[in-house]
Amino acid sequence: MTTLQAGDPAPDFSGTTDQGKTVGLSDFAGKKLVLFFYPKDDTPGCTAEACNLRDNYAELKKNGYELLGVSPDGVAKHQKFVNKYELPFPLLADEDKSVLNAYGVWGLKKFMGREYDGVHRTTFVIGEDGKLEKVITKVKTKDHTAQILEA
Repeated sequence: MTTLQAGDPAPDFSGTTDQGKTVGLSDFAGKKLVLFFYPKDDTPGCTAEACNLRDNYAELKKNGYELLGVSPDGVAKHQKFVNKYELPFPLLADEDKSVLNAYGVWGLKKFMGREYDGVHRTTFVIGEDGKLEKVITKVKTKDHTAQILEA
């Protein structure tokens, strides 16, 4: 689990989106960024989370937020996911897990008595100054926008 907390500087990152563009933290300088980490494209929980953010995208934009999703899936898989669910925000492919590790969301998980390495679903709200404003570790996939917009 991440050790990052509100007030910490956001770790720098760079990667390729579903559109084949290279983006990094510096591309969001002076903007509020919702950086959400999720385990896998096209799985029930991840789809619910992405669709909740899609359905409330206008509200998030109205409040000044940019969105960027991150998972260890590749660019091609992200493209299919974005097209299938008409997601209006980019997804970052982090196949080498450098961004996941920088934010401390890759690690040991337990499910049905089995232990394995995976993504801890976590969202970071980064302020215009590049500092973390909020760290959401208990993500409600079907009501994630409300969690982000809570003061």
